[in-house]
Amino acid sequence: MKVRTRFAPSPTGYLHIGGARTALFSWLYARKMGGDFILRIEDTDLERSSQESVDAILEGMAWLGLDHDEGPFYQTQRFDRYKEVLQQLLDSGQAYHCYCSREELDELRATQMANKQKPRYDGRWRDSDATPPEGVAPVVRFKNPLEGAVEFDDQVRGKITVSNSELDDLIIARSDGTPTYNFTVVVDDIDMGITDVIRGDDHINNTPRQINIMRALGFEPPRFAHVPMILGPDGQRLSKRHGAVGVMQYRDDGFTPQALLNYLVRLGWSHGDQEIFSKAEMVELFSMEALNRTPSAINQDKLMWLSQHYLKNLPAAEIVEQLQWHLQEQGLDTSAGPELADVVVAQRERAKTLVDLVASSRYFYEEVTGYDAKAVKKQFKADTAGYLNVVHDVLAELPEWDDEAIHGAIQQACEQLDVKLGKVGPPIRIAVTGSGSSPSLEVTLRLIGRERSLQRIQRAVNFIQKSD
Repeated sequence: MKVRTRFAPSPTGYLHIGGARTALFSWLYARKMGGDFILRIEDTDLERSSQESVDAILEGMAWLGLDHDEGPFYQTQRFDRYKEVLQQLLDSGQAYHCYCSREELDELRATQMANKQKPRYDGRWRDSDATPPEGVAPVVRFKNPLEGAVEFDDQVRGKITVSNSELDDLIIARSDGTPTYNFTVVVDDIDMGITDVIRGDDHINNTPRQINIMRALGFEPPRFAHVPMILGPDGQRLSKRHGAVGVMQYRDDGFTPQALLNYLVRLGWSHGDQEIFSKAEMVELFSMEALNRTPSAINQDKLMWLSQHYLKNLPAAEIVEQLQWHLQEQGLDTSAGPELADVVVAQRERAKTLVDLVASSRYFYEEVTGYDAKAVKKQFKADTAGYLNVVHDVLAELPEWDDEAIHGAIQQACEQLDVKLGKVGPPIRIAVTGSGSSPSLEVTLRLIGRERSLQRIQRAVNFIQKSD
């Protein structure tokens, strides 16, 4: 049987990191097994669902490169199908109308809690012959088996058994006729031929109910894998107070999708001691058996380490492509200046994120309008203007403007001045970049260009002379 997995988010907010990890595991398993990955939008909560959230989910999936083979399917477009299956269950006696009012259910719950019983529906309308009360729109409840147990082999947790006596008759359609989550999921998984469901273990209580509904409809359930939740650094469930954000916020903060995917795959899965995985390696090595049973905690330092790794090792052209959004956001025009790929190669060793890379590269494309105050105080001394004048003149005479020639010219200036590079190098760097940090001098000057470099050195000379 061909493997078919699905990712089925509810569009009530952004695509959060837990959802993205679930999507990744489902995508990896489908790709590993040569199967299909289906995207389904569970938007039956009409009050909380929004097109903005749908767009955020689709954008996040696309940015991560988790392509789907079918979908996106929308539950709100399948109401006729749910109604048909609902009627099927009613006709077969496996579902029934319940006319309990909210007050009756509240009273039942209060009585059970007072008697230290587990709050649950008592099945009073399950086989009732009573005349339905007038003016009450009934819900539809699934007639859960009264005896036996639901048993399934979870691919993360192992064998799980739940007695049917622990499960009450679940509402599968509200009084306005709209279907509920546990019912629509079952119908969708049947119709879409889902063979494997990978999801967070917060859904594990739903699984026995869904299995019973599925079997009542004459189908065997898919295989289930319930992965532990992601925790905050303090060991508590991840939440906004931990800084939990949507996937696209990681894009906005300057992380590459490769870094985030690598980070996500290690939150609950491992392959020996390996830390760095290409997407192809993830597909090749992924297995359900290697999914962890214990929760994983967010580690921002690990994500930053991965970010630096990918900035250093991805092809420059790929980083250039990912930089485009950040260039626009930070308002940096790179059309007049060195090739962006060359700047990436020069700068990536000292950048942690794409945001850093853009911010630290402005001097390659924009004029230096000021100098770092601490750097000026430390390096711009009374004799610095004279040093820079000599450097300027030696550089101006170069027939070629390349790394070797620039390096040789600076060395020549040092010899002519009878000083070490430490006296000349830092002031040159401040003059051409405005700060004390940049790639090597020859690379920095080459990328800035002859004319701009000479102009900036002369401007620094004038600045120092005016400051004396």
